[in-house]
Amino acid sequence: MTWQDADLAAYLERLGVPGIVDVHVHFMAPQVLAKVWAYFDAAGPKLGRAWPIHYRTSDEERVETLRALGVRRFTALSYAHKPGVAGFMNDWLAGFAERVPDSVRSATFFPEAEAAEYVPAVIADGVRVFKAHLQVGEFAADDPLLDPVWAAIEEAQVPVVLHAGSGPMPGPHTGPQGVAQVLRRFPRLPLVIAHLGMPEVDAFCDLAEQYPNVRLDTTMTFVDFFPDRPPVDTQRLLRLQDRIVFGSDFPNIPYPYAHQVEALDRLGLGDDWMRAVLWDNGVELLGPVG
Repeated sequence: MTWQDADLAAYLERLGVPGIVDVHVHFMAPQVLAKVWAYFDAAGPKLGRAWPIHYRTSDEERVETLRALGVRRFTALSYAHKPGVAGFMNDWLAGFAERVPDSVRSATFFPEAEAAEYVPAVIADGVRVFKAHLQVGEFAADDPLLDPVWAAIEEAQVPVVLHAGSGPMPGPHTGPQGVAQVLRRFPRLPLVIAHLGMPEVDAFCDLAEQYPNVRLDTTMTFVDFFPDRPPVDTQRLLRLQDRIVFGSDFPNIPYPYAHQVEALDRLGLGDDWMRAVLWDNGVELLGPVG
């Protein structure tokens, strides 16, 4: 790990991109974020290791940090971990989007009967990206209660950043099988598989090759924090250049933001690949940057 955040501006200028589009950024209601950070501080069982938070500052300071890093557009992901909390989270996220115009209005859902109503409602109200977390929420992608949710999302073509892989620790419903079942029924579903689907990267790449609206994000992939990561066929990532989008997991990362860019650059997949991942594919997914 050699890059520091101050190195990003020169790198982006050399690459010839206006900045970064980050599809995997977390902003949450203060009481929710406090519990998330407490879980990280305690190295909870779903993490499997100590995990110091690098950017433990206020919402306002973190927004300014992203802007200073050259991040021109970013999501504000929160994830429902149990029934009955998605509505509160979505209301807070709506207010955040009003305050922070360079963020993408984000929302979440959980397999519950009410989701059949609130998901179409927030889509109609302007939500542009969802987040769902199979590991933390311990629910299956193919839970029947999600059928109307997937149907509404497929029709509206609003992407879902989905933590479905079994990293950093497996859960009862992680892995590609449930996601594959969902895609068989909803083949146009715009899924963004978080963390490249680590560690089941090959299986999730299979889904990206089979289904035209499946993408993968780079969040926490190839970073030095995971020296035990499984090998990945990087040439396959090169062939999937138009399906890979940049994600960071900011602010809940244990290293400088620039290290994620460094980790991707040192794969040696070329400037065209980096331009597509850092900028072009994110703009295509989330819309033009104002």
